[in-house]
Amino acid sequence: MTLEKDGVLSPEELAHLPGVPPAERFHEGPVVVIECAQEIPCNPCEGACPASAIQVGEPITNLPVLAADKCTGCGLCIPVCPGLAIFVLDMTYSDQEATVQLPYEFLPLPEKGEIVTALDREGRAVCSARVVNVRNPKKFDHTAVITIAVPKDQAMNVRNIAVDRR
Repeated sequence: MTLEKDGVLSPEELAHLPGVPPAERFHEGPVVVIECAQEIPCNPCEGACPASAIQVGEPITNLPVLAADKCTGCGLCIPVCPGLAIFVLDMTYSDQEATVQLPYEFLPLPEKGEIVTALDREGRAVCSARVVNVRNPKKFDHTAVITIAVPKDQAMNVRNIAVDRR
């Protein structure tokens, strides 16, 4: 499985992205994971970061580089990414669970406390998740940021949710 062949990043590709923090950083609190692997003209994440933790620079086709030591995990970069490629993970959320903040552009929006299905990068169900927070202010321009709690061993796999209200 590769981005080029299947449209899904492989673990090896993820490991080499300059927007993915080192493993030890996950133990210090919330931190952004930028899964941007295409060198396209794009940089709104750079301007959205109040801590200057994301740098694209020149040329604008550079992949975003994360300064993980500067990242506060605020998630303001999530709704500005047109590729929906930015997430915030908090592996310190609890002993058993991590949180994943992710962009969400579907309706209905989930509600705080709702149980949803957590999906991996291929859209496969991997576990149940509890919605911890829903942020959808006007300045996010219709890209809500959903925070879900998932088992820690799924935090690096979960990248979307399915809301089932049938």
